[in-house]
Amino acid sequence: MTSPANAAGAQAGQAYARYPSLVDRTVLITGGATGIGASFVEHFAAQGARVAFFDIDVAAGEALAGQLGDSRHAPRFLACDLTDVDALKKAIADVKRALGPIAVLVNNAANDKRHSIAEVTPEFFDAAIAVNLRHQFFAAQAVAEDMKQHGGGSIINLGSISWLLKTPNMPVYLTSKAAVQGLTHALARDLGPFGIRVNTLLPGWVLTEKQRRLWLDDEGRRALQEGQCLQGELMPEDLARMALFLAADDSRMVTAQDFIVDAGWA
Repeated sequence: MTSPANAAGAQAGQAYARYPSLVDRTVLITGGATGIGASFVEHFAAQGARVAFFDIDVAAGEALAGQLGDSRHAPRFLACDLTDVDALKKAIADVKRALGPIAVLVNNAANDKRHSIAEVTPEFFDAAIAVNLRHQFFAAQAVAEDMKQHGGGSIINLGSISWLLKTPNMPVYLTSKAAVQGLTHALARDLGPFGIRVNTLLPGWVLTEKQRRLWLDDEGRRALQEGQCLQGELMPEDLARMALFLAADDSRMVTAQDFIVDAGWA
């Protein structure tokens, strides 16, 4: 059965922009098995890229790879705990051997678990930073040499408008997502001389299956209606289409920038 996101990916190949520079380009996506990440995988595969994606959800990852097996290049799923930096580096090395030099990195993986200030322990803080921020740095570090040898590349770090909106009950998550923008600017400066572009993609409230199941209620719907300038639901494919542009040569002189896709909320 085709998932709604997969159907949107197929539609994107017909109704939206095509990027010839992405054909046969090796793209690595973290946290790609579900939600926004799955839409990234589908849209890059529809462009003819060589896609690899990591996730700890083995069942969802294998299912998505199977659904997209008839793409020009069947996406390659690798189970990986991104909080284990050694495992992350090994998985990236495996992708290089299988698909060639990595030209695009989409640092998508995160966990927006709700939490209060009082319940945060040092262990929780470190674990949240590891899943929401630390892996982005080490993934970028691991692909940088490929991109240098390739003559350039694109790194897209996923941030969030949640810290701009001062969303309650997620203090460590907001801290890590604010830091992502600092990481982007630092990497953009240091990697720019090698033609490597680094940008942040900041989603608004993207209504994935998880968000609908856990947190979307009548109060949330009212907040969306009042906060967004554009009415309607923000979907994973809306983020994916911006990521395609930032990965393609069309954005060759765009770096150290923060792109908000939130229907005008922040």
